[in-house]
Amino acid sequence: MESSTITFKVQRSEPELVAPAKPKPYELKPLSDIDDQEGMRFYSSGIHVYRNEPSKDGQDPARVIKDALAEALVYYYPLAGRLREEADRKLVVECTGEGVVFVEAEADVSVEDFGADALRPPFPCHEELLCEFQGNGGVTDCPLLYIQVTRLRCGGFIFGIRINHTIADAPGVMQFLKALGELARGAAAPSVPPVWERHLLDARRPPCVTQFHPEYEAPLGGDIDKLWTVPPQDMVLRPFFFGQKEISALRKNVPPHLRMSSRFELVTASVWRSRTAALRYAADDEVRVQFIVNARGKRQVPLPVGFYGNAFAFTVAAATVDNLCSRPLGYALEMIKKAKARITDEYMQSVADYLVLNGRRHFGVAQTYIVSDVTRAGFEDVDFGWGEGVYGGPAKGGEGAILGVANYITRFKNGKGEEGILVPVCLPGYAMEKFQLEMEGLTQDPIFDPYDATSTQF
Repeated sequence: MESSTITFKVQRSEPELVAPAKPKPYELKPLSDIDDQEGMRFYSSGIHVYRNEPSKDGQDPARVIKDALAEALVYYYPLAGRLREEADRKLVVECTGEGVVFVEAEADVSVEDFGADALRPPFPCHEELLCEFQGNGGVTDCPLLYIQVTRLRCGGFIFGIRINHTIADAPGVMQFLKALGELARGAAAPSVPPVWERHLLDARRPPCVTQFHPEYEAPLGGDIDKLWTVPPQDMVLRPFFFGQKEISALRKNVPPHLRMSSRFELVTASVWRSRTAALRYAADDEVRVQFIVNARGKRQVPLPVGFYGNAFAFTVAAATVDNLCSRPLGYALEMIKKAKARITDEYMQSVADYLVLNGRRHFGVAQTYIVSDVTRAGFEDVDFGWGEGVYGGPAKGGEGAILGVANYITRFKNGKGEEGILVPVCLPGYAMEKFQLEMEGLTQDPIFDPYDATSTQF
């Protein structure tokens, strides 16, 4: 499966600020000590694609969404404010009510022009479908939310969003978008009222680090990755599809006690191992896989319903190249499962304490494969009155994807109608062929079960 080659141009209107429909109080609202870490100080982006709905003839989706946005900001009024940085790099939202950026646009393209295989990240021409940034190039003193509604030739439209990641994680963004959809469909108020309560994920006073946090430290051997020296034109992006056949083969390549592992665990273990083998690291180099674990179901004291801040922790599995690549797939899988199990309520608290004591530092990225599972986020469920989208998900293949560092794992239905998950992989050209061979070896059904003593080898 290769990247889509569809191209098109978009004509944008002038950006305007949409403020809350009713006045809201001026106040300062501190972010949590999980929210304002360095690694969250960027804008995440998403794309939602909708077909023409005959029953909506005469209604302009841009106008409907813009009006609903003003109503939604009455409830989510911090989004209409601006971030300020205080002492010790602490971020707070100044609730000024200035508004969020909204742009209307037109594109001479139809939903059908994309074809089934193009409706995936990285989305074709995604920069044309997302608002251009305003401000100083950082995350402070500039809008927190950008929305662009692009009308299509067929009567459908594309909804593009950029949002400051310090404000909300994926479940939080989905909560906001579903509220926006409810208001666009005529609801009087969101069904789930938003809750701020960021202090629930603050550091202790005084901070007390009780856990080891390798996710914020450089791997053994240094903090430089050979990928960073590869020119962008020498990188190859290729999406890999994992359907029922591929997942079944991966299960057969691990010991019986690991065969009930999740799809995310199996796919992540196989990609990490194959990617490492392809990149020609030294045998004694330490390599890592890093992913997030949602804290919403991990806390002894649950976060309140409606909380939309960042509520997750990074965790890492680490191994030497020799150990990872010379041992069976089950070794990588075991390490990933152990890394997931480390995320407890105390671990989350220790993360906040660690960040405050260490300048809210960025998580480590050298010699690290970073993956984010958004298969359960529900992006495709957002409905503004035109029904569920034909695509909903990340705009890009992953943050930092041009360097091959990070990827999203998304739901996908291929051209044959098979449902599965998709992993866009970005690697130097010299490594992509080796990676593909490694993956083919793991995702093809073995002639015999290597873990079945009754199997016969020929």
